[in-house]
Amino acid sequence: MKILFLGYKNCKLHKFLSSKYTVVQTENKITFDDYRDIDYIISFGYKHIINKYIIDLFKPNIINLHISYLPYNKGYHPNFWSFKDNTPKGVTIHLIDEGIDTGDILIQKEIIFSKKEDTLFKTYNRLIEEIQDLFIKNYNNILYNNLKPKKQKGKGTFHYEKDLNKDLLTKEWDTKINEL
Repeated sequence: MKILFLGYKNCKLHKFLSSKYTVVQTENKITFDDYRDIDYIISFGYKHIINKYIIDLFKPNIINLHISYLPYNKGYHPNFWSFKDNTPKGVTIHLIDEGIDTGDILIQKEIIFSKKEDTLFKTYNRLIEEIQDLFIKNYNNILYNNLKPKKQKGKGTFHYEKDLNKDLLTKEWDTKINEL
């Protein structure tokens, strides 16, 4: 299997997949002509919207790993918004569709943070670890389409990058979550 890995290169998940499959990684905006021979697309920390044509060609072999408990906190800065809006915290692996973080859910996990995980930086790092571990634990079922996708329930929440008021971050990403 040949996997196109969109997003973070220096992460546990990229290393895991590379040890088992042929993996091509990029953070750049993709076009179909660049990746005709790909079997599966995994997006993790990818900043670009994927073209509908590519999505349709790769369904259901195109997924996103998102550090929120969907349908809450779609879009940018999901970790921040889960605390600011007091919504459930967690991680979700979902199919990619034409919307932003709106695809059917393959698997997700709600996360409860401990008192020591008291900053946005610490909670973000935990979510990044949890989503990678969730994928690695379930990779066979994910990659070989053994999971039944479930529609997202409820409208949830969505935020753009511009929605983040940086004035709320008194100490950048070391801001205490109880200050939000």
